[in-house]
Amino acid sequence: MPGTRRSPSGGAGNGTAAEGALLSIGAVLGQLRDEFPEVTISKIRFLESEGLVEPQRTPSGYRKFSCGDVERLAYVLRVQRDHYLPLRVIREHLDALDRGERVPLPAPSESREVLDGSALPEGLPEAPQELRVGREELLAATGADEAALDQWESYGLVEAGGDGGYDAETVAIGRLIVDLGRFGLEPRHLRAVKAAADREAGLVEQVVAPLRRHRNPQTRNHAEVTARELAALSVRLHAAMVQSALRVRLL
Repeated sequence: MPGTRRSPSGGAGNGTAAEGALLSIGAVLGQLRDEFPEVTISKIRFLESEGLVEPQRTPSGYRKFSCGDVERLAYVLRVQRDHYLPLRVIREHLDALDRGERVPLPAPSESREVLDGSALPEGLPEAPQELRVGREELLAATGADEAALDQWESYGLVEAGGDGGYDAETVAIGRLIVDLGRFGLEPRHLRAVKAAADREAGLVEQVVAPLRRHRNPQTRNHAEVTARELAALSVRLHAAMVQSALRVRLL
C-alpha cells in the first residue's frame, strides 16, 4: 500500500503539502516544476506505470497524490538528473528506502552515464552499452515529450534501432539535446553538429577499417578499442577547438 512507504526527504515536494492532504496530478506538476522544469504529466504517468509511485484513486478514477508521493517523485527525478540512474536501479533504491535502509548515491563527479548500473574506470573511453530502452523510457529518462522526440528523429539527431528500441548513447544524446534546449538551441540548430559527428565517425572508420578486415580475431577485436580511443580524442579535440574559437570571438 502506498501509505506504508517511506518518502525520500529533501528537495521539491518536501513539506509543500499538509500531512494527509491529497493533490491532483496538475498540482503535483506545479510543485515539481520548481526544481524540474522539464517534467510533464505524461512523465508522471509513466513513472506511475513503472511502479515507482502509487497514487490513490477517487471513485471516478482521478489520481490523488500524497505529500509522500510528491517526495518520491522528486527523488526519482533528482537521481535521474544528477546521477543518471536507470529506472531499474532507482526502483531498487526506493525498495531499500521503504525498508528503512540508507542508500548511498554516487558523487556527481562519478555519475557518468552507464544505464546498466555498472561503473566505468575514470579516463577510459566508454564501450557501447548493451541495454536498450523503449520509447516511453527514453522520454522519461530525458524529460522530453512525444513531439520533441519526433523532432529529434526528423532531423536525424536520434534514431531507433530495428527493434524499435534506443541504446544508452541515444539516451545520453537526448539529455544533451534537452540541456541545450534550455539555452534556446532547437533541434534544427543541431543538424550541423550531427553532420560534423558523422564526418568524424567516417574518419575513425577509415583508420580502423584495415584492423576490422584482418584475419586475426584479436586484431579485429582491437579495432573496437582503437575506435573508442579515437572517438575520445576526437571529442577532446572538438571541445578544444570550440573553446579556442569562442575565445577569439568573445575577445
